[in-house]
Amino acid sequence: MKRILVANRGEIACRILRSCRRLGIETVAVHSEADAAALHVTLADRAVAIGGSPPAQSYLLAGNIIAAAASSGADAIHPGYGFLSENEDFARAVQAAGLAWIGPDAKTIEDMGDKERARLLARSAGVPVLPGSARFSPGDLAGLEEAGNEVGFPLLVKASAGGGGIGMRRVDRAEDLAPAVETTQAMAARAFGDGTIYLERYIAEARHVEVQVFGFGDGHAVHLHERDCSIQRRFQKIVEESPAPGLPAATRAAMCEAAVALCKQERYRGAGTIEYVLDTQTQQFYFLEMNTRIQVEHPVTEMVTGLDLVELQVRLAGGGKLAVRSQGDINVSGHAIECRLYAERPAKGFLPSPGVLTRFDVPQAGPQVRIDTGVRAGDRITHFYDPMIAKLIVHGADRGDAIERMLGALASMSVEGVETNLAFLRCVIGHAAFRAGNVSTGFIERHKADLLG
Repeated sequence: MKRILVANRGEIACRILRSCRRLGIETVAVHSEADAAALHVTLADRAVAIGGSPPAQSYLLAGNIIAAAASSGADAIHPGYGFLSENEDFARAVQAAGLAWIGPDAKTIEDMGDKERARLLARSAGVPVLPGSARFSPGDLAGLEEAGNEVGFPLLVKASAGGGGIGMRRVDRAEDLAPAVETTQAMAARAFGDGTIYLERYIAEARHVEVQVFGFGDGHAVHLHERDCSIQRRFQKIVEESPAPGLPAATRAAMCEAAVALCKQERYRGAGTIEYVLDTQTQQFYFLEMNTRIQVEHPVTEMVTGLDLVELQVRLAGGGKLAVRSQGDINVSGHAIECRLYAERPAKGFLPSPGVLTRFDVPQAGPQVRIDTGVRAGDRITHFYDPMIAKLIVHGADRGDAIERMLGALASMSVEGVETNLAFLRCVIGHAAFRAGNVSTGFIERHKADLLG
């Protein structure tokens, strides 16, 4: 590959561009009207405008992106995460245009994007799966009551094409099920163009643990160990770490082995993530979904393994030599933690807080401190896109060392012009329960008086 177009924006676009530059590969950025002067545009060798500010007028227009690749002489497209990264039609269109697609096969994206089919495939690979229902389409709720009783309450109503915590609702009582389903179906149709949903058992005392995988497309795959992503608000992650604290060795091994088994069965190609829900009472884990792309939280894996996941993606897609071919090539050293800094109001339900970043001071980056961002002081956080300002990632000799380094890094950050979750993150990382490794998906709700007081 000589020139790669990055079909994304913000911090992930900047992060991909930097790896490409280190590999000596020319880059092309695409941008909407709102992003004409964005950081990712200035970092790329070339930039192409692709439409209006709303994603539906730019970053979600496959035709415009492929045309940008043709006009700029790109020979490959990296989709990043979000937008069209898990759109099988886009992957097929990229390849039909004679471009290399830096991602898994379109059929794999399609299979894993269909949450019901993904569950069936996981079960066939021997991966434990939570009790769930068949899909329900908008306007067709026949059998919903029976399905709800069979799955059991509390349960989750989940968008079949969803991801990233979007299109998910908890239901505790049978009488609330139908309204929740109709609301979720409407949201899913708007967000994903697919209004089908399914029901899944909800585990109250749970952890969210995921395994980073890399497949070679030939039935061979490896894992890059696990990440804990239990600290969440509105079903969306805000703190991630690796290794997962307090995870029994046998559970860790079983999770990783199951993830690799699924990848081998599907002849998976490239970087991906198998997400699990872990019952903290029984230590039993269950398949949630597979993300067929790079994850927001991939830097914590890079910090503990010393590997560049984007480089691995690019080299595999381009037929280059890989630093990893077997499980023995992957080692974990120390502990890493990532915090997501958002322009939002934690005390007001984490509502976005758009505006101009009049000040944005970050700690000095180095081997043990990393800042992934797509903005600078003077940039505007708009309502068009996700309000994440940056990711702060630290590495320590052990978890305690990483916590202290994260607290120091958070203390040295200063953001003005928009409200942020910076103080909230400091409270989370410094909380006694977090220090003790007592993390779960209910952490914020359980400790909200301490964290939001």
